[in-house]
Amino acid sequence: MEDFENEQLHSEHPYQEEPTAQPQNEPISEQQPYSGEGVGRKESPFADSPYVMNRNTTTSFGATPPVPPREHPARAHKSGRKGGKGLKRVLAAVLALVVVAAGCGITAIAVNSHWEARTAQMKQDFDQQISALQEQVKAAAKAAQAGASVPTVVDIAGNMSAGQVYASNVQSVVLITCQVTTTSYGRTMSGTSAGSGFVLTKDGYIITNHHVIENATSVKVSTYDGTEYDAQIIGSDSTNDVAVLKVDAEDLSAVTIGSSDDLVVGDQVVAIGNPLGELTSTLTVGYVSAKDRDVTTEGTILNMIQTDAAINSGNSGGPLFNMKGEVVGITTAKYSGSSSSGASIEGIGFAIPIDDVMPLVDDLINYGYVNSAYLGVMVSNMDEETAAYYNLPIGVYVQEVTPGYAAEKAGVQAKDIIVALGDCNVSNTSDLTRLLRNYKAGDKTTLTVYRSGAKVVLDITLDEKPQTTAEENTQTPSTENMPEEGNFEDWYNYFAPFFGNGNG
Repeated sequence: MEDFENEQLHSEHPYQEEPTAQPQNEPISEQQPYSGEGVGRKESPFADSPYVMNRNTTTSFGATPPVPPREHPARAHKSGRKGGKGLKRVLAAVLALVVVAAGCGITAIAVNSHWEARTAQMKQDFDQQISALQEQVKAAAKAAQAGASVPTVVDIAGNMSAGQVYASNVQSVVLITCQVTTTSYGRTMSGTSAGSGFVLTKDGYIITNHHVIENATSVKVSTYDGTEYDAQIIGSDSTNDVAVLKVDAEDLSAVTIGSSDDLVVGDQVVAIGNPLGELTSTLTVGYVSAKDRDVTTEGTILNMIQTDAAINSGNSGGPLFNMKGEVVGITTAKYSGSSSSGASIEGIGFAIPIDDVMPLVDDLINYGYVNSAYLGVMVSNMDEETAAYYNLPIGVYVQEVTPGYAAEKAGVQAKDIIVALGDCNVSNTSDLTRLLRNYKAGDKTTLTVYRSGAKVVLDITLDEKPQTTAEENTQTPSTENMPEEGNFEDWYNYFAPFFGNGNG
């Protein structure tokens, strides 16, 4: 580029004209004698020459004589090549036709392929529209049976408005009330608790949280239309805070189960429940604030969806819907009150991902308990600062090994750091819990631990998780989690489980 610019710069001269090339072999005109006219210098002997460049100017000697035209030498032979050029023109025309025909053929193929792809896309879009309309019709029919009115607009992705989600699912959300008996300091006390749940099947299986029905001596379920049923506890799991109830009913309105893995941060979600156990069938709307939050509830760490949809006492066990009207979570907990710094806490609620729940529900229905694999260890998350300071890996720290179970048999020791189960890495207790759900009692795998500066791979045969006994359910207040300061709500939440407070 630089050479090109230099060439341009030197070749462009606005005041220089290029001299006309003088033809060769032309006779030079005879020199004219000097006439004595003119002043200051002699007249050029070539003044009358036809080869002096004409600059369209005049001199003191008079007008420049005209230059006679010359025949172009190439034209003399033009007629002699006429026949050859005609043949070449014919061949060129034929060749051009062939090229055009080939081009048209290629263009036709390309257009045909494009049209086929476009047609397939249009068909797919049309099918999606038809599916969305069919879902809308189903929702409208379902709402009509419930006596509710439904807006008629559903977007092309199948999403509904919050009102449509509510109208389509409110009949599937139930109020759960329990009579609870607890023993504390040798005294037996009775009370009531309330929460929410949702209908899983038309024949009466209902999902809720374990802590909603914990220590219950009787359970009742009420539907949106006011119908009340006596419920039986089919199974419950405190580790994952999930329970399944059964009522004697037919043709109940069941929910549609979605996928929590498909959620992304920013998706809109809807919660329906019974806050405070009194404000039945309440709708709250929010967004997915975060996923895969490790939240500790009653000493158990659970993987949770964080949402700013209002979650209050009594909402526990209720469904969290996406905007297609599918259940994607079980509303379970919230942060409330104020932080240790005194900052007010608002809009931080949590729901258990439905993808984590459904395999457990199958076990609860089939066996009455979760037939999950069991290691037999007491663990905690590895503190990142401590790990960095001592140059230790991030993993799950083993605090205690339970005698007689899989971990002890495999050689796991206290102070080991579990970094992998099978081929999957373990970074925290939530990872370990999720991975164990993929195994059943009796399955064989490997457990990788970090011990004394080296990784040790242990072969392990997983045990069946021991079932909670009635004696283990008996609660006594512990000073371990008792708030030292805190506000009224902190103390209320601490003592509530022992007195049947009505919290969900």
